[in-house]
Amino acid sequence: MSWQASTARAAFAGILALLAGCGGMGTGGSAAPRGPGGVTALVPPGYGTLTQAEFTFELGIGNLQIQVTPLAESVIRLAAPDTYQRLTSIAASASSSLGSRAPEGSPLFLVSMFSRVPTTPYEPENLHIVNGGFRYRPMAIQAITPGWGGQRLRQQETQLAVYAFDPGIELEIALTVEYEGVRDTSWQTILNRLEAERARVRARVGA
Repeated sequence: MSWQASTARAAFAGILALLAGCGGMGTGGSAAPRGPGGVTALVPPGYGTLTQAEFTFELGIGNLQIQVTPLAESVIRLAAPDTYQRLTSIAASASSSLGSRAPEGSPLFLVSMFSRVPTTPYEPENLHIVNGGFRYRPMAIQAITPGWGGQRLRQQETQLAVYAFDPGIELEIALTVEYEGVRDTSWQTILNRLEAERARVRARVGA
């Protein structure tokens, strides 16, 4: 991992920890279908061990570093307990704030924009998801950090928001995150990692 990516992750984690301390716990985050298996199957919370980085997309374009974390309950339940609590709190707060701007069941994604150089611009609406042969633009965006609307990063600054996308997005199939022509296509690798952790969680619960 590059120094730049490590710095972005450290800044990201610090902001998330601060936000978690300000918000209450809840379960009102992005809804996830309850299937018999696969990525949409739910397991009991509190048994996962994954770090957030292990199910986060990363893109770099010029000086801009972008991280995109799915907030589906079926995904974040596989995270370590403190990470699960933090992401659940963020998802619940954002879901409440989004209100009628996003249909019920809209998948939520936590998005961070980071730069280590000053005056780096970003365009929030240019982050898209390609899934099942369709390109999805965000239906609604809920800022988390107060400077999000400025669309320009200061040096070593991270801005955060939660994106709501179309409910038609399926987490079981290939999913690509794209920003201005730069893509992260690592979802299949993430899916394999999630399924392996899901099997380990079931074994722990059974034990």
